[in-house]
Amino acid sequence: MKPQETQLQNSQQNTLLSPDRQRMAEDEQEHAGKWAVLGIVAIGVFMATLDSSIVNISLPPIALYFNVPLSGPVEWVVIAYLVATAAVLLTAGRLADMVGRKAVWAVGLVVFTGGSAICGAAPSLGLLIAARALQGLGGALMMAVSPAMLTTAFPASERGKALGLNAVIVALGVSVGPTLGGLITGYLSWRWIFFVNVPIGIIGLFLTLRILTEKLRRNPGRFDPLGAFMLALGLAGLTAGLSFGQELGWTSPLLLSSLIIGCLALASLPFIESRVVNPIIHFSLLHNRVFVSAILSLVLSFLALFAVSFMLPFYLEQLRHFPTEKAGLLLTPLPLTIALIAPFSGTLADRIGTRWLAASGLAIACLGLVLIGQLNAQSSIFDIIWRLVVTGVGQALFQSPNNSALLGAAPRNEQGSASGFLATGRTMGQSVSVALAGAIFAGFGGAEAGRLLSLQLDRAHVAALQQTFAHSFQMTFTVCAVIAAVGVFASLVRGKEERSRKRGQSVASR
Repeated sequence: MKPQETQLQNSQQNTLLSPDRQRMAEDEQEHAGKWAVLGIVAIGVFMATLDSSIVNISLPPIALYFNVPLSGPVEWVVIAYLVATAAVLLTAGRLADMVGRKAVWAVGLVVFTGGSAICGAAPSLGLLIAARALQGLGGALMMAVSPAMLTTAFPASERGKALGLNAVIVALGVSVGPTLGGLITGYLSWRWIFFVNVPIGIIGLFLTLRILTEKLRRNPGRFDPLGAFMLALGLAGLTAGLSFGQELGWTSPLLLSSLIIGCLALASLPFIESRVVNPIIHFSLLHNRVFVSAILSLVLSFLALFAVSFMLPFYLEQLRHFPTEKAGLLLTPLPLTIALIAPFSGTLADRIGTRWLAASGLAIACLGLVLIGQLNAQSSIFDIIWRLVVTGVGQALFQSPNNSALLGAAPRNEQGSASGFLATGRTMGQSVSVALAGAIFAGFGGAEAGRLLSLQLDRAHVAALQQTFAHSFQMTFTVCAVIAAVGVFASLVRGKEERSRKRGQSVASR
């Protein structure tokens, strides 16, 4: 469609609105070019995803600098970021619907960049952990609204393409994190893995204020502080509890308290939200079959597939005794495959629909999980790589179409909330995946076998431990494959998203 035709269509639509609604629609419209919006989104999303993976490899130098053990308080450098992110994703999406996506995005950039500067200059471990939580808050504000920014900037016929390109950015951030973190820490210091964000964040903020045109919305409605607090408490409690499951033990009073408080807080939300005019969560989205199917498939996919990133380092370093840098390189085929395939799957979804493409992709990823579970102490490097590639192809074919269906099922005025649901589902799926995979692996004796394999033992003991490790590894990925298979079923039962898309557009135009 030509620009003149688009403007004519917009003006015709605006004449059907009242003067107040016409001014509101003009204020909320984003006039910046779609590629400019993609470039701005790429800056924030890359920083946020990079920081979720770059820190892990620098934990030993951080622990050494502050003279603390590698387990214990230093783990909060990672967990504080995850907990803060999970706690505010849905609230950030709701705020975007109230005040506008640009405002939430800009605040996210400021908070994330400021948190990065404080992290780099932190004189104590406590301040570093607090600054990491601040980073997580900023990252959540950006990640919660980035899909909605893209789906608003791109026409509906290119929604899959936009989300596919976004998946490339996420995959690149995840894949280069360990390698870049190792290089920066090795040649400079761990502080520079945070300082590197500062100039990038400043550039992103300048471009946001200079290029994006969306105005702050008038009469945004009242904010729901009690709902936001209970939502944050619930998600933070669950994320923190799941993160410490293996270390504290699943019967630990502290861990059980965290999980119980989290569950009770979330269970209270429907009662709280039903009594306010402007709830923090739009439960009406959960009445849409396509939306529910897509969010369920999303959670199940991350629950199954994130175990690869969590479990493979144990396989590579404990069973195979590969050095850390080699293990990091062997993990990159998965995100790089996603980066290569995701744009094509998104474009294909725009042409043929999302239902069968997403289901087929997750089925391929399910097969990939079964294949990864067959790895043992004798597997070649080629065996590792091609199995990861198969899994990556499946994940890429699933991810962009499923996200497109999820956001397409939501009305235009609830895109921020839908985007928040997407980001929250991904984060919670990852957290539960780590807890579940770790529990299964440890339950079959794999964790203890891996620890003993790092010691100097005779050949007979090594063979027995390798067998225990491989069996535990296989059982873990078998369970993950079953979860992915349930996700395939959830994708198939969604129905045709075109009907939902039309309903969403009609709701938005009223």
